Amino acid sequence: MSEENIVRYSLDDIRRKVAKGEDKTDWARIDALSDEDILAAMRDDPDWAEFMDIDWSKAVVVYPIAKKAVSIRLDEDVIDFFKQGGPGYQTRMNAVLRHFMTEQKGRKKA
Repeated sequence: MSEENIVRYSLDDIRRKVAKGEDKTDWARIDALSDEDILAAMRDDPDWAEFMDIDWSKAVVVYPIAKKAVSIRLDEDVIDFFKQGGPGYQTRMNAVLRHFMTEQKGRKKA
């Protein structure tokens, strides 16, 4: 995609456009969608297919925090498994460790 086709807006720009009614989202159509309509659209979307059966009930918003570089020895097959997912394997490993940490903290309280 060439730079000439890219448009950038600040959050303030977007808020001004929405306040003026200049956004292009058909909110009436969105509001009219039932949960069943949304699920059907998700099932028809090939980009969403691999996420349909995931339990999102415990999902949380994670804001990026500063990372600390460490040297760690891991089994080769563990590293290979995460690398198979493509770029971002260290981030995925961090997410798995964070989930484990969160679950362990929850167990100590119970």
